[in-house]
Amino acid sequence: MTKALSTRLAHAGRTASVPGGQPVNPPVVRASTVLFESVAQQREMRARRDTERLFTYGARGNPTNFALEDMVTMLEGGHRTRLFPSGLAAAAMTILAYVRPGQHVLLPDCVYEPVRNLANGFLRQHGIGADFYAADGTDLDAKLRPETRLVYVEAPGSLVYEMCDLPALAARAHAHGALVAADNTWGSGLLYRPLALGADISLMAATKYLGGHSDVMMGTVCTTEAAWQPLAAMADAFGMTVSPDDAYLVQRGIRSLGARLAQHQAGALDVARWLLDRPEVAQVFCPALPHDPGHALWRRDCHGTNGLLSFTLRSPAPVAPERFVDSLRLFGIGASWGGFESLAVLADMRRARSVTDWAAHGTVIRLHIGLEAVPDLLADLDQAFAAIATLEPSNKDTSHAYHR
Repeated sequence: MTKALSTRLAHAGRTASVPGGQPVNPPVVRASTVLFESVAQQREMRARRDTERLFTYGARGNPTNFALEDMVTMLEGGHRTRLFPSGLAAAAMTILAYVRPGQHVLLPDCVYEPVRNLANGFLRQHGIGADFYAADGTDLDAKLRPETRLVYVEAPGSLVYEMCDLPALAARAHAHGALVAADNTWGSGLLYRPLALGADISLMAATKYLGGHSDVMMGTVCTTEAAWQPLAAMADAFGMTVSPDDAYLVQRGIRSLGARLAQHQAGALDVARWLLDRPEVAQVFCPALPHDPGHALWRRDCHGTNGLLSFTLRSPAPVAPERFVDSLRLFGIGASWGGFESLAVLADMRRARSVTDWAAHGTVIRLHIGLEAVPDLLADLDQAFAAIATLEPSNKDTSHAYHR
């Protein structure tokens, strides 16, 4: 019998039964050293661990981590998963696993800004070519090089949620001989499934919706069977591992992922529609809204939306976005998103984009709609609009960088 994904999430990742019954959640196994019955057994396990998942040493994982890997693999619909200490670590290891000095990676203009910084800094310094293509993928063919080995995708993109046609993009990349890696943090496996749409690798910042409680850092990478070995070898070479306590927290968070995302979506859509009717708002960015340029692709490829939306103000006063955010009382000012709390941050799109010119759009205000009552959030936004109603235009530039 085929079961819904939400049903499988409630039952996945359980350990084998032991005498006396089975716990609902797997126990936390804290271990560095692992003991063997004999030298022969240790030798055999070590000989097999590069191709099999075995409990041989803490840096190679443990039963708690393996349980979370199984849950993410099921969620993403892939072959196997590795865990990393942060979402950025997952992105960095993904690029380094598949691209060598002298080769080339293409990244979307909407990519998470620290990954942009990685490309412009570390990758270039170590002989790996990196260029950026339009967020919607329309100029991909012109940017592909003979040495391009990886096309990196983020859909919807950071900050203003541009969509791309991932199946078409993947087909073009594969025809060129390049693999496709997709940052699936927005989609979290429930809303978007890159591996089913043609990607070879799907990575997530489990810090966000998978954990769901703003108290754990982690990244995950899930691949197809054909793409698995380079990632596994790179992770082992760099000693990448995570705490079993953190793995337990993320696994516990995933159990409620479906219920939480449903409430985040309902709240975000209510807020987005309310903002569309506000005279102070110039533009609202959310692919679930019918006016959004990526709405048709969102309807085709996504299974809902989350708590993220962004907007710009009509006010000509450069201080207006900062004053607006500073006036909020329920929305916290802080990096990240995906937790139970509502957040607001400013984004300077001139720094976050290099292919598309955003100079005329002004500073973007990004909101994450948490699990608070929507009327309370709307009242908070309303009083923040009142706080900027009398601002006068000035020439002072208060643009801010973006941090996830």
